[in-house]
Amino acid sequence: MYKFEETEIPSTDQGIMAHLDENLANIKEALGNPGDLAIREFKMGKPSLHKVAIIYINGLADKMIIGSFVIERLMENVHDSENIHPKEPSELFTYIKENILTVGTVEDITDWNKMLLSLLSGQTILLIDGYNHAIGCSAQGGELRAITEPTTEPAVRGPKESFVEALITNTAMVRHRIKSPNLRVEMMKLGKVTQTEVALMYVNGIVNDKLLAEVKERLDKIEADEIVGSNTIEEWIIDDFWTPWPTILKTERPDVVQGEIQEGRVAVFVDGTPTTLILPAIWIQFLHTAEDYYLRWQFASFLRFIRLVGFLITLIGPSLFIAFLTYHPELIPTPLLINLTAQRQGIPFPVFIEALIMEFTFEVLREAGIRMPRQIGQAVSIVGALVLGEAAVSAGIVSSSMVIVVAGTAIASFTIPHATMTDAVRLLRFLMMILAATFGLYGLGLGVIVLVAHTCSIRSFGIPYLTPFAPIILADWKDTLVRAPKPFLSTRPRLISQLRTKRTGTTQNLGPSSREHQTTNNQLKRDSNEP
Repeated sequence: MYKFEETEIPSTDQGIMAHLDENLANIKEALGNPGDLAIREFKMGKPSLHKVAIIYINGLADKMIIGSFVIERLMENVHDSENIHPKEPSELFTYIKENILTVGTVEDITDWNKMLLSLLSGQTILLIDGYNHAIGCSAQGGELRAITEPTTEPAVRGPKESFVEALITNTAMVRHRIKSPNLRVEMMKLGKVTQTEVALMYVNGIVNDKLLAEVKERLDKIEADEIVGSNTIEEWIIDDFWTPWPTILKTERPDVVQGEIQEGRVAVFVDGTPTTLILPAIWIQFLHTAEDYYLRWQFASFLRFIRLVGFLITLIGPSLFIAFLTYHPELIPTPLLINLTAQRQGIPFPVFIEALIMEFTFEVLREAGIRMPRQIGQAVSIVGALVLGEAAVSAGIVSSSMVIVVAGTAIASFTIPHATMTDAVRLLRFLMMILAATFGLYGLGLGVIVLVAHTCSIRSFGIPYLTPFAPIILADWKDTLVRAPKPFLSTRPRLISQLRTKRTGTTQNLGPSSREHQTTNNQLKRDSNEP
C-alpha cells in the first residue's frame, strides 16, 4: 500500500540576482514556466547598452497601461541618446524609476518572494542586467465585472450599485461616500498559498480601539493555505461556530457599509468576493434593510413590524399548527376545528409527518429553483409547488390546510432581508416542529425559552447579541423595532462605539423659531386675503 506523507509547500528563499538571464530562469522555474507569463526584453542606455526585461502575467495586468506608460516610454528613450547618460546599471535603474515611468505607483523591490507576490498580484516587474533590484509598476487590470444592482439585497429606493470582485473597486465605492481623512483602510494578506488580499475599513475616532485590536488579533490567528472567500474568514473569526444564529453581517451594498462603519463597526473586504463582512453584528440588525433609511420613518417602522411578524411565523408557524391539532384541539374555534377535521379524513399520516413531508418538499423545490438555470428556475419552482401541492391534496397524502400553512410559512420567510438569518430560521423551524409534535405547546414553549436563553448567551466580538434588549439600553431602542425620525437618531449604539456616541446636534430647536413661524403665518394670511 502507498503511504502518503504531508509535505511542505516549496518556497524560494534566494534573493534577486545581478544577472538578468538567471533571474528570468528562476522566475520561470518558480512559477512552473506558465503559458500566461509574458517577458519583453530589449536594450537601452548609452554609451553602454544594458539589457532590460519587462515581466507580467497576462490577464492580471492591463496591457494598455503597460504598452503606453511602460514599454512605449522606455522604447522612446532608447533612441534618445542625448537624454540617456547613465553608464552603470544602478544609475540606469534610478533614472528609469525617477524620470521615465509614468504609471501611478512605482516601488523598489529587493526581496525575491515580494517580487513574485507582486507579479502574481498583477504588477509589472522591470529588471536590469547587472543590478539586483527590481521595479514594481502598478498596472493591475484584466477583465472585471461591471458594477450592477444588488441581487441579494434589492431596494426600491436608494443607490442601485453593489460591490464587485475587485477589492480596490469596493473600497473606492465606500470612500466615494465617506470623504473623511479619518476613514482608515488597512491591507493584509491571508492564506499561505492563495495570498488573498484583505482590507479592514473603519473610521478612526469612532471605532472602539478594543474592538479593532480584537479583530486584528483574530485575523492574525488564521492559519490556512487558502482563503477562497469571506465565508472562510467568517468561520475562522466568529465567537461561536456551534450557534445557528449569524453573528457577522454580510452585505453587498456600499451604503450599508457606510452606515455601519459610521456607527463604529469594522468592515472586512476580501479580494475576489463581492460580499463584505460587518462586525460586530447583533440580532436586530438582520431585520433591518438599507431601504429603511430612504423611506419615511412611519412606513419604515411598519415594514420592520411586518418583518418581525414574518420572522415569528417562519420560526413557529408550522409548530403551532401541529401542537394545536395534535394536543390542544380545544383551543381551536369549533367551526374551524370541524373544517380541519373534515379535511384530514382519509389522510394516512399524522400531522407532524404531513408537515415534515410538505416542508421538506418545499425546501427541495427552493434549492432546485436556485441551482437551475435562471431562465427556468423560477418557473420550475412556482409550477412545481402548484402541481405537487394540488396533486398531493387530490391523492389524499396531505390536507389542503397543511398546504396553506406551509405556503404561508414560505412566503413569510421571504420577508427576512438577510439570507444568513433566513437559513438559521429554516433550520430551527424543524427543531420547533419536533418539540411541538412531542410535547405540544409545552415543548414548543420550552424550545422558545431555551432558544432565547441561548441567544442571550451569544456575543459578537464581545458585544451581547441581543443588545439593546439584553442588556436593556433604552437610548438605543429608537433604531431597533421602529425607526425614529433622523433628527432623533442623535447617538450611536452605546456598546459599539464607546468613544464618540453623539453624532448630531440637539433636537430641542427643531423646526422654525416661534417669531419666524408667526411672521410666516401672518404673511400667508395677508397673501390669502389679497384679491
